[in-house]
Amino acid sequence: MAFSDVSTPDVGALFERVPKATLRAHVVERLRGAILAGDIPPGAPLVETSLSERFEVSRGPLREALRQLIEEGLVVTVPYTGTRVAELSVEDVHEIYSLRTVLETFAFEQVWPRRDDRFRAELRRRNEALIASIDAGDDRASILNELEFHGLVYEVSGHRLLQRAWNGLRGRLQLYWAAHHRAHGRRGPKRDSHDSYIKAAFGADLEAMRREIADHMRRGVETTERFLRTMPTSSGKPKRGDNS
Repeated sequence: MAFSDVSTPDVGALFERVPKATLRAHVVERLRGAILAGDIPPGAPLVETSLSERFEVSRGPLREALRQLIEEGLVVTVPYTGTRVAELSVEDVHEIYSLRTVLETFAFEQVWPRRDDRFRAELRRRNEALIASIDAGDDRASILNELEFHGLVYEVSGHRLLQRAWNGLRGRLQLYWAAHHRAHGRRGPKRDSHDSYIKAAFGADLEAMRREIADHMRRGVETTERFLRTMPTSSGKPKRGDNS
C-alpha cells in the first residue's frame, strides 16, 4: 500500500512493525527521521488510515505521535485539507535567521558573567558529540546534536520565556538544517563550523560574541535559499518569496 498519493522510493523499508511497548515513540522517531531525510517530502499528506495500516497501530498512538510532531513544528494541520509535512519557505529561512540572532545574542548576554569551567566543558562535550555524528555520516544525529549544542546557552540562562521561545523554534530549525545539509550535498555541518563560535563563547569580548552569532547565522543562508527555490510546494507553485 502506498504511503500516500506521493510516490516515494523504498518508503516501505522505513516503516517496519513497531514494538507495542513503545508505539508512540517509535512512530515519532521514524516519521521524524523520514521527514528530515526528505524521504517524506515537504507538503506530503499524512493520512491516518494509511499510517495506521503501515505501522499496524491503532489511531490512538498514531494521533499522539502526530500531535507531538505538530508541537515540534515538523507537521502542520491545514483547515479543510488535513495533516501534512510542514513546508519551509524562503520567508521561513529569513525569520529563523533574524529570530535566532536576537534570541541567541540575548541568551549570551544573560549568561556572560556566569560562564564557568562547567559551561566551557559542557559546550566542548556537546561539540565533540556533534563532530562524532558528522564523522559517522549520521545526518539525523548531527541535527539533534547541533540543537543540543546551541541549546546549552538557553538552558544555562535560566530564563523561562527565552527557553520556551527556543523550544518553539526547534522544529523549524530541524527542517532548516536538513534542507541546508541537502543544499550543500553533505550529511551534517562542517566539522569546524563551530570553532570560531566556541572561541568567542570562551573569550572576554561580548561584542565579538555578538558579531560571531550574526555571522554564524548568516553562513550558508543564501545557498539554502537557492535550494529551497528549486523545490516545488505541495501545490506545484513556486516558493513564496521567489522573485526570480
